[in-house]
Formats: sequence, C-alpha cells, structure tokens
Amino acid sequence: MADPISSRAPSGATGVLVLASGEVIWGKGFGAEGQAVGEVCFNTAMTGYQEVMTDPSYAGQIINFTFPHIGNVGTNPEDVEALNPHALGAIVRQDVTDPSNFRSTQHFDAWMKANGRIGISGVDTRALTRLIRVAGAPNAVIAHSASGDFDVPALLARAKAWAGLEGMDLAKDVTTLQTYGWDQGLWKLGSGYTSPLPQAGGAGGGPLNASTAEQPTPNPSRLREGNKKPRVVAIDYGIKHNILRNLVDVGCDVTIVSATATFEEIMAHAPDGLFLSNGPGDPAATGVYAVPVIKQWLDTKKPLFGICLGHQMLGLAVGAKTEKMHQGHRGANHPVKRLSDGAVEITSMNHGFAVDADTLPANAKATHISLFDGSNCGFELADQPAFSVQYHPEASPGPQDSHYLFEKFAGMMA
Repeated sequence: MADPISSRAPSGATGVLVLASGEVIWGKGFGAEGQAVGEVCFNTAMTGYQEVMTDPSYAGQIINFTFPHIGNVGTNPEDVEALNPHALGAIVRQDVTDPSNFRSTQHFDAWMKANGRIGISGVDTRALTRLIRVAGAPNAVIAHSASGDFDVPALLARAKAWAGLEGMDLAKDVTTLQTYGWDQGLWKLGSGYTSPLPQAGGAGGGPLNASTAEQPTPNPSRLREGNKKPRVVAIDYGIKHNILRNLVDVGCDVTIVSATATFEEIMAHAPDGLFLSNGPGDPAATGVYAVPVIKQWLDTKKPLFGICLGHQMLGLAVGAKTEKMHQGHRGANHPVKRLSDGAVEITSMNHGFAVDADTLPANAKATHISLFDGSNCGFELADQPAFSVQYHPEASPGPQDSHYLFEKFAGMMA
C-alpha cells in the first residue's frame, strides 16, 4: 500500500481516497469511519498537525501531510486553534504510532475518532503532492471502513458532484454565533496559558464569554496613556485562537463578533481598531456581506489589521480582485520578502486564494511578496492606518519573525 493508485482494493485496505479525476488511492484507515467530500491540499509543515486539523481555515479540505511522521507526539487540549476540528481528514505516509511526548494526553487515532475525522495512512503523500502541483488541488472523497468494503463508483460520483471551494462562502459555517470577550494570553512551558479558555459556544466553537477568566498581565509599555487598553473588535471569519492570544499579548481589549455583524453592531463596542480574521472558502463569496461593512469602517479612518482571509477582504474592500490559486500555499516554511528593507520572514501559510497584486489601487502599497511565486503577501493603505498580510504571524514559524505586526497594530491605536 505504499504507492497505491488503483481501482481495485489491495488486501488489507481499510481507507481510500477517490479523486474526482478518477484516481483511486488506497491505504489503511484510522480515526473515524465514514466518508467526507472536500478539496485535497498538501501541507509541508514538520510540526503542528493538531493546529492544522483545528484551523477553521481548513474547513472543506482534506489535508495531505508531506512530513511522514504524523501523530508521533500525540495530542493534547492546548495545541488547538479552535474548540473543534475543521479539516475533514488527514492523509499520512506512515502508520500512526503510539505517542512519545511528555505533553501528550491522547493518541492521535483516538483524537481523530473522538472528533469524527477520517484518516488514511500508508499513502505515498509526496506522489500525491506532485499530482496536486501538476493538476491543481482536486476534489475528492476520503473514506474509512474497518471491513474494507467500499462502493468506489458511488464515491467517485460524489467527488465529481461536489461543487468545489470556488464560489463557496464557508465563513458563515465556522463563525461564532455570539459576541464574546477574550482575555487568554500566550502559552508558556510549565505554566500553560495566562488564563483558562472560556466555555464553548456558537457554531464555530467560539467561547461564550471570557470576562470571568483570570486577567493576564500585559506589558505596561504596550498600554496607552492612563493604562487604558486599546479596544479591538475582531470579526470572526474563522479565527484562530492564537491570533486572539497575540492581540491580548500586545495589550488589547478584545471582543469577537460574527462574520455577519453589521457596522452598527461593531461600532456599539466603541472600538479603537478592527481586526479581520483568517477563514475558509472563496473570499469573493464572503465579501458579498463583509466588504460593505469594511468599507464603512475605512470611512472612520481608524486602524485596521487583517490576516489571510482578512487580507483578502481588505483587498476586495479597496477595489482589488482575488483569484483561486493553482495549488495554494500551506506550511510553516514559506519565505516572504519584506519590501521595506529586503528582510526575509519565514512564515506559516494556509490559503488557496490570493489578492491579485495587479488590481490593487494606487493608494494600496505592496509590503510583502512570496519568494516562492511572487504573489502578494501584504499591503498597506497610504492614506489611512490599515494594513494586512496573507500569512500567519501568530503561528510563529520563524519563530518571532512576524510578531512585529501585532505591535504595529497596537501602536496605531496608541
């Protein structure tokens, strides 16, 4: 089962990936039994598989991990980016072994079962990656059956019938249903997070309210005059927890609102700044309701910071266009050039759409570009305090190459 691309199930196969183009890839199933349809993409990170599986930006996607030893450090309740997993499934090279890590509290296989996520091991993930690089990210069905019984024609028909991510608004599916506050800060070895994660609630797994949690102690130098914290409203298009922790770390008072929140609902919190989060799906589809709100915010001339889908939302709001990428950028090793000084940041990325740099207006100055393909990875507005980046500074792949962006946002509100 090391390099299986065949329509006939080999002996012992309990997992299968059926691509809409007709390829059938067999392996050994783990995690939950069942089937799921989505887009197959590859992630090149060597660590962080639990963060990847719980990142809301992976909604509607099946992750092909190029690093072979997935599951070797187990899972724990701290290394998550949302309260529930959002990636549909995991494709891995080696069988998932017993964990060997002092922080592990649960086997990866058991975690996948408990969270209803399907896995396949024994797949030549690099061959699948090459296929994606040539043909683009395919639609597919991932399935696991302990009995090894699969109706491949039916799975193929389901893969072909799925419409794909282009034109699909998934932010509404992963966003919180309730407005809530957040005060949990960054994690430290030996002490964990600076305050407990509040009780869960909402469609996207967002906390109900963090106001009763123990308050972290921010760096006094990061607070405004009179020790008043800058008040930030974060629009949740599929926000990662560590983004919120980084906002707290730079001294912000954070309130999270739904992706569909109106301008009036945002302004009711008297924010000093607006944050546009990451999220899944086609930015143009989400932009139908998000862009008018962002345009109203831009009229206030108050600070704005966007990450990933938030970057694309800001691009659409100023008149740029977005486009579907051939294979996307996903991993923790993507070099990005900072145009102001030529410095290279090692970044974490997860996006299948990008802002078309050629469509940016004159007042939008490019600040970062990918050294892999030259695509736009950041811009700022020349006539007001608004900027965004395509990559994930909160993921710390550098590990601190891009943390200055949170400091920059906080400084704008000082």
